[in-house]
Amino acid sequence: MDTDYRYHLRPSVSPWLWPILVILLICGGVLLGRFSGSLWPFQNYPNPSSQDAQPRAIVPRGDLASDEQATIALYKRCAPAVVHITSLTRQTNPYNLNVQQVPKGTGSGFIWNKDGFIVTNYHVIQDANGATVTLADNSSYKARLVGAFPDKDLAVLQITAPADRLHPIDVGASDDLQVGQKVFAIGNPFGLDQTLTTGIISALNREIESVTGQPIRGVIQTDAAINPGNSGGPLMDSAGRLIGVNTAIASPSGASAGIGFAIPVDEVNRVVPELIGKGQVARADLGLTPGSDQLTRQNRLPGLVVLVVAPDGPAAKAHIKPVMRTPDGLVLGDIVVGLNGKPIKTNKDLYLALDQCKVGATVKVEVRRDDQTVEVPVTLEAVN
Repeated sequence: MDTDYRYHLRPSVSPWLWPILVILLICGGVLLGRFSGSLWPFQNYPNPSSQDAQPRAIVPRGDLASDEQATIALYKRCAPAVVHITSLTRQTNPYNLNVQQVPKGTGSGFIWNKDGFIVTNYHVIQDANGATVTLADNSSYKARLVGAFPDKDLAVLQITAPADRLHPIDVGASDDLQVGQKVFAIGNPFGLDQTLTTGIISALNREIESVTGQPIRGVIQTDAAINPGNSGGPLMDSAGRLIGVNTAIASPSGASAGIGFAIPVDEVNRVVPELIGKGQVARADLGLTPGSDQLTRQNRLPGLVVLVVAPDGPAAKAHIKPVMRTPDGLVLGDIVVGLNGKPIKTNKDLYLALDQCKVGATVKVEVRRDDQTVEVPVTLEAVN
């Protein structure tokens, strides 16, 4: 017997439910029309009087607190010394093949003197072939690179601007700083001009790594907010004096985590005059090439192997012996184990020891030679 499945496809709704659905639809339409376009829960509330609709009276705040007044005065006095630096790079226009300069990145800097010299971080202008400096009054000038010292992440630019627009920063000292001192930073984080942040000195004598991989010692740690774009800007004390150059942050996210680092002003005040005068910083050098730290570790040596001695250099004149090649193989020469009483076990130790010495100074180099420790006087010469 055939079955007609059409009946099984009909909705199973009882006939007495249809009148109820019709009534609900009619009521819903009435309610929608009644309350449409109005704030219906509040429609029965009376309108406010004209007196209640007036703006609130302003309560006088009184004088600013003394620390607020001091911060405002510091900003007004110091902000004109801070500049915005835009590094430039060359780019070929794909449509007409013309080469043009385009922005590469931004950073901060500050005016060193009335001759238009600008101090910033080396990494702000690294790999750039031009830069524009914008002063606090929004006037912009093309800058030329005067000199750079990547090992200390410092660079000096120069602009040609009217003297009355140049407001050099006051220079302080960093050898007497104390943890807990108030500090202030002005810069251009994320390209936002003339931003002031404040905090304290969190620690002293930190060590960070420069763009060349060399250590920078004596660094100031601060919790003043420092972000990308603050690099090269000044860190100032409560007197508005330069005490450091903001150069790095420690942050997993790349934004301020309350751990910023500034190159101490005593180092800046030593390097900048040399860059202005010579375009580079002459480092004291022994005139030798040491072996790698890996070589020292692998062979369990007490110090650094002298691989090469520069002809007529300081080490050669002092008769320091390098590794020699003989028919029987390599013969170990001197091993540097100390300099002016400081133990030397790594290339970093040697770099930091020489960093404290001046060109022309005579230092005492301790070398391990024929199972004996020998002290050799060496007169340091300059290397650029």
